[in-house]
Amino acid sequence: MFSTRVPGDRLPNDLARALAAARARGPVLDLTVSNPTRVNLPYPDDLLAPLSDTAALTYQPSPLGLRDAREAIADSYAQRGVRIDAEQVVLTASTSEAYSLLFKLLCDPGAAVLTPVPGYPLFDHLTRLEGVAQQRYALEYQGVWTADFDQVDRHWTPQTRAVLAVSPNNPTGSIVRDREADGLVGRCADRGAALILDEVFADYPLRDRFEEPAAFSTPSCLLCRLGGLSKSVGLPQVKLGWIALDGPAAVVDEALDRLEFICDTYLSVSTPVQIAARSLIGRGSIVRDRILERVRLNYDTVQNIGSGARGITALPVDGGWSAVLRVPATRSEEQLVLQLIERDAVAVHPGYFFDFPHEAFLVVSLLAEPDVFARGLQLVQDRIDAA
Repeated sequence: MFSTRVPGDRLPNDLARALAAARARGPVLDLTVSNPTRVNLPYPDDLLAPLSDTAALTYQPSPLGLRDAREAIADSYAQRGVRIDAEQVVLTASTSEAYSLLFKLLCDPGAAVLTPVPGYPLFDHLTRLEGVAQQRYALEYQGVWTADFDQVDRHWTPQTRAVLAVSPNNPTGSIVRDREADGLVGRCADRGAALILDEVFADYPLRDRFEEPAAFSTPSCLLCRLGGLSKSVGLPQVKLGWIALDGPAAVVDEALDRLEFICDTYLSVSTPVQIAARSLIGRGSIVRDRILERVRLNYDTVQNIGSGARGITALPVDGGWSAVLRVPATRSEEQLVLQLIERDAVAVHPGYFFDFPHEAFLVVSLLAEPDVFARGLQLVQDRIDAA
């Protein structure tokens, strides 16, 4: 009766059950938290006031989004040094929905997309729910993470319609640099595919400011940039994302025309958030600055502990909200994470959640409150030293 797009086994795994039991016993130092509204970051009390603008009482459907909101997003790109015409911005209810719309735009059922690993596990569900085949290409670590183009070519088939790149990546925090951008854009242009560039963490450089690769500035393929208020303003509950298209004019025009048809079918973006978008993006810089201060502070803690801990290596991070720890493979990642939950009341992610190529890695969120983060990381170090 039911579609196989939804997994048959939806029961909590061992780690989820252990974490629920630990929380029932008492407080847990959560180093997996990804919700900025739950980590005691101060938000302006009136930040959401523009959502009550009476202009939203009049409904004027606009499939690609209201003009002012699209201009506000184009302006935010300009502040990063990226030129995007407002006409090439498409509003969505979230970044996840943006992926869904792009898969509808680009893929017939059974078509394929290439996704990076390590990478965010949500891609497994997004592709499956759209009836799209997922092929993975590796990010190799040799001091920095870069795409393995031998794997890109090996997994590319006539059914490949798009390549996904995430910059900064979740969880590695790595960015796409010039050589990698050249290789991805060139292959997509030569083989008639689109490049989907997820930049939701682009506002959070942990070291130097990000430099735009030249291949992304004047792309020779259809380039679909993704962003949203969930990360850029720390407002996952407000539900506004976007797609910014770039590339050859004829291809962009055709993509916009087709997306208008798709978006007109759903009209999923609420009018109040579109009217409030300019204010939210502008005043959201306050929240953005506070998040950036938090993740940089916690990243300093990672580097300090990693440099002095026996057997722990903190891998370098360019940006985003996560950090990766390489730890001794004296036990499986799952055993280590279960011990941390059950004995130390500390929650971290095992590397296999993100398809790291081998053991043993832990992934921690840099959003946690600094005292919680420092105490949790110390307990991780103690647990590893006790092995």
